[in-house]
Amino acid sequence: MAGKQEQAYPLYRRILRQERQASPQLLLRMAYVQEGLGHYTAALYYLNLAQTRQPRHATWHKIVELAQNQRATGYPDSWRQSLIITFRRYYYRVLQLLLIVAVAGGTLLLARRRSVARGWWLGYAAYLGLVAAFLNVLGPVQAGIVANPHAALMAGPGAGSSWLTTAAAGDRFVVRGQQDIWYRVLWRGHTAYIRRADLLLIK
Repeated sequence: MAGKQEQAYPLYRRILRQERQASPQLLLRMAYVQEGLGHYTAALYYLNLAQTRQPRHATWHKIVELAQNQRATGYPDSWRQSLIITFRRYYYRVLQLLLIVAVAGGTLLLARRRSVARGWWLGYAAYLGLVAAFLNVLGPVQAGIVANPHAALMAGPGAGSSWLTTAAAGDRFVVRGQQDIWYRVLWRGHTAYIRRADLLLIK
């Protein structure tokens, strides 16, 4: 079975490159092949892609197990993480419902704008504010996995900046933005910078 999966791996990669929206099942197969070959960073990458597209507790537990075996950081195993995974499973459904209500409510208010009291408009504006907060504050975070061993984390976006630490292949960071050839990441509660060539975005 493992041999057949390995032979099919080039096909899996072609599908991923062409479609860019490969199914979680396909990504899990790719992770399985890479783990069998000893390519643990690639396995973590595909597992994280699958988790992003279909949040599941079982997938995250596998990610944590593999990361702990490789001593990779950035993979919390706590009740908070479990709660986040449960929330992520229903995030887009809840967002879709909120947007439907927003569109329906706005259409109704516009259709009856001459007879609608000002309080209804203020209530609708507050509701839109809640939807915006749900979208921006509670939305999925962008993360990335270190692709190269001995990747430098710097205090600023430049080779002349202070060196903070060296990240290992497989380490996972929350990405807060980019500047030139650098990604701005969260490291121990502080901002750090890593070269874009050293980080694979999970998207």
